[in-house]
Amino acid sequence: MTGLLDEHPRLGVEPVLRELSIASSTYYRWRQAEKEPCERRRRDIELTDRIRQVHDESGGIYGSPRVHAVLKREGEAVGRKRVERLMRQAGLHGLSPRKSKGFTRRDPDADLAPDLVRRDFTATGPNRLWVTDLTMIATLEGPLWLSAIRDAFSRRVVAWETSARADADLVLTSLEYALASREPVAGELVHHAEHGCQYTSVKLTTRLVRAGIQASMGSVGDSYDNALAENLWMLVKTECVRGRVFATRAEANLALFNYIDGFYNPRRIQERLGYLSPIEYEEKHYANQATAEQVNLKPRQPALTS
Repeated sequence: MTGLLDEHPRLGVEPVLRELSIASSTYYRWRQAEKEPCERRRRDIELTDRIRQVHDESGGIYGSPRVHAVLKREGEAVGRKRVERLMRQAGLHGLSPRKSKGFTRRDPDADLAPDLVRRDFTATGPNRLWVTDLTMIATLEGPLWLSAIRDAFSRRVVAWETSARADADLVLTSLEYALASREPVAGELVHHAEHGCQYTSVKLTTRLVRAGIQASMGSVGDSYDNALAENLWMLVKTECVRGRVFATRAEANLALFNYIDGFYNPRRIQERLGYLSPIEYEEKHYANQATAEQVNLKPRQPALTS
């Protein structure tokens, strides 16, 4: 509208508005809004700037639910629908996970552990249930195999390791890292994996027995029997690997480090954790546990007698 009036300044505003069948009051209100944006519009501009920042800080991963959760944690009084609208108008969107391909292969002669989980990936606390699996990251140098162990309670990746070979040494090394960093109590932890030959190897099963860890196995190739591990691979492939070409294994390894240790564990909030990150969720659990212990240890006042 402004461009048309600027092209014909001698015509005046009123004749042009009549020709366009636009009420003059409508035009002047629009011009006033352009000069002095209303409070809601100014607020939308401010929110969009912050939304864009949150989205960028997530590496372009967060959709409107997680962006809204971050704003809520910061004390921003904004509705989820408004965040959705502003993200849509700004062309911002999250990444949708894609199912990853399974890579474990069964040894037909191996002794198999029972399924102690039965698709129930819940735990009452940390170091009660660990799930583990293997996946492959493609590089121009050749495949990079990733082994990771995830705690079912907090969904934290408690250990991970990479190698050019998908062998028993790889999964054993990731287990050793997990044991060194977590120090689980013997007899309290279940280690759940698929029927891959790496997980039925003598090396791994012997180490589990020595650590007092119960071995559990779902069906080979059944993503539902190890859904929590499969979910991690979907996140890694979607949020870290998708759209990237790694020239070397070292380059891919650095990207995994930045994602798992730099973003996923400390910062990536999850709806099932009350929009906390895995590390925040564990810290909250231990803080609540310490508070409860202090209450139980506090000496009780003797009852008053009349």
